[in-house]
Amino acid sequence: MPFLEPKYQKAAELRVKRRPKQLAVVNQGGCTGCMVCVDFCPVDCIRVGSGPDASNPTVHKAIQIDLPACIGCTLCAKYCPWDTIEMLAFDDAYEITPEWTLYSIVDELWEREPVQVEAARPAKRERARKETDS
Repeated sequence: MPFLEPKYQKAAELRVKRRPKQLAVVNQGGCTGCMVCVDFCPVDCIRVGSGPDASNPTVHKAIQIDLPACIGCTLCAKYCPWDTIEMLAFDDAYEITPEWTLYSIVDELWEREPVQVEAARPAKRERARKETDS
């Protein structure tokens, strides 16, 4: 993360330990490719690809959020002039992204392993009760 500002360093480190409550998702159907969101992303998780027309790739560039890298900071959604970026719950983001993505940029860059879902941990009271029963 070469452009990570110090004030976002802790959030980026926590991203490795736990998943964010919400993630940014771009509706590519309404995105103009203005790339304002790219300037505000503190962890550089917004990918930009060439437009759908191979003869003129700079027109209507495709923007996509790299969901495994997103920390859920909401800055891209806040500053998007076209309101095409939405913050969605973690699980909803992974469900809706394929519907809103006209063509994927992230998948073209590299293949990733699927996101591991954390196993549900028992509540503190249940753990304490199990410890006292032992």
